[in-house]
Amino acid sequence: MAAPVSWRKLLNSVSPAVTGAFSRITDRLCRARDRGGGSSVLLLAPLLAETDSAPRLMPRSQSSAGARGTSDGLCPHFRWMSQLVPAFRVPGTRIHILHSPDQFYQTMKARIRTAQRRVVMASLYLGTGHLEQELVDCMEEALERSEENGSRLKVSVLLDYTRGSRGLENSRTMLLPLLSRFLSQMRVSLYHTPDLRGLLRLLVPQRFNETIGVQHIKVYLFDDSLIISGANLSESYFTNRQDRYVLLEGCSEVADFFSDLVDAVGDVSLQLQPDDSVTMVEGMVHPYKGNRQDFSRAAQSRIMEVLQEAQLRQQLQEDQEEPEEDQDTWVFPLVQMKPLGISLDEQVTQRLLVDSSSGSSVFLTSGYFNLTRAYMRLVLGAGAEYRILTAAPEVNGFFGAKGVAGAIPAAYVHIARQFYNQVVRLRQQGRVHLHEYHRDQWTFHAKGLWYYLAGQPRPCLTLIGSPNFGYRSVHRDLEAQIAIVTDNEDLQTQLQEEQQMLYHRSSEVSSSTTSSDPDCCCQDAQTPLCILGVGVPQ
Repeated sequence: MAAPVSWRKLLNSVSPAVTGAFSRITDRLCRARDRGGGSSVLLLAPLLAETDSAPRLMPRSQSSAGARGTSDGLCPHFRWMSQLVPAFRVPGTRIHILHSPDQFYQTMKARIRTAQRRVVMASLYLGTGHLEQELVDCMEEALERSEENGSRLKVSVLLDYTRGSRGLENSRTMLLPLLSRFLSQMRVSLYHTPDLRGLLRLLVPQRFNETIGVQHIKVYLFDDSLIISGANLSESYFTNRQDRYVLLEGCSEVADFFSDLVDAVGDVSLQLQPDDSVTMVEGMVHPYKGNRQDFSRAAQSRIMEVLQEAQLRQQLQEDQEEPEEDQDTWVFPLVQMKPLGISLDEQVTQRLLVDSSSGSSVFLTSGYFNLTRAYMRLVLGAGAEYRILTAAPEVNGFFGAKGVAGAIPAAYVHIARQFYNQVVRLRQQGRVHLHEYHRDQWTFHAKGLWYYLAGQPRPCLTLIGSPNFGYRSVHRDLEAQIAIVTDNEDLQTQLQEEQQMLYHRSSEVSSSTTSSDPDCCCQDAQTPLCILGVGVPQ
């Protein structure tokens, strides 16, 4: 067992700060080349040194200044959110929960075809199959129609550089014909993390360089309507990969905000050209050739500008307009981009976990069970009942994968087992329940939470979007989700039905189901595969 111990010491000794320093030292030597080979030690090192600091909590002031409509009607339990992020007041009748991958896919195709002004799509990547090609064809039809009627439709696509460039056929090759034909109406931005640079960028293999950090936001916008989801633009997400999806129809202010957010991230990203080269927007710092701190400061400034302008607009509107009677729902955009110094989603999530009092219920789900230490402590110390849903090994997206990735489902089982054992040691198993999702021939990627206030039969709040509540989401990737707080009973019923549908296909974990499995590759806590709970982003 000496070898696993030495691995553990090696990996735990490398922090993101050390990796950053290492990258800066080698930056000048290695900035211009990419190679296919490399060491898996370098792959894992930047992901393993999660800090164990105390949670940073929001102040408990009940002030609601700075958010439109929050001075009346918004449940006081959640009013504090408006101190930190914009709060968009909308009619609950305009929000619809989608339930299936096919419904998500068909809705996107229909909305692209009828878009008049803008199509904005942010995802980790675009797949290369025939269903993905149909999406591209829908964009082409919409652009052709706009040329004929003079509407000048604009299409903007934001993807991750590393994931979107993987292989000979990739997201870039899927979009190049469209970009070449409609260059004046189309923009393709490829975000590149500033942490993948220098020798690290040279040595880490192509498939695994995504673990250093990616663009993970999933927003699909069509004129004044949008879908917020955790789903990527790939065939499995359109067929048999269960996720969550919420459609906001005719919510122009929310749509404008996310369009501006995607534009801001696009401005600090590499711009795809018709010849498959990439360039930077003039005046922007290069993410891996430029200075690391300069890039992060410039990117943070550009992105925070979007949030600050949205809050300013809301203040002006609050002074000038009275909210309409049917505006019974609030949408709070939560952005998490820790490599750029932005941690709004983390702060809101921590406060929600802290404020979950006795008598309330929280249903939390993640495709990959790897809660941060801070989140785990808050769940274990809260008063609310928690039911946490995650993928059973056979519905994990990595199940059956070749090579190292094939061991990731077992790693997640090990992490879940450790958490459950801690629940039992603290005698919290009557309050904290762990569930596993099962569905034959499907995989599970749903994430978010539903919040039931004490004595309420339906949830009044949900979080939905790209974060997984894990280390990657908090510390490495660009993430965005929304908090929906609603008094609308029909929308509350939709949220309850969504939550019940997902949990209906689960089984509760018990002491018997977490007993030691001699065949589990992660039974020994020192095994390096346990660390792979971070996973390759999906």
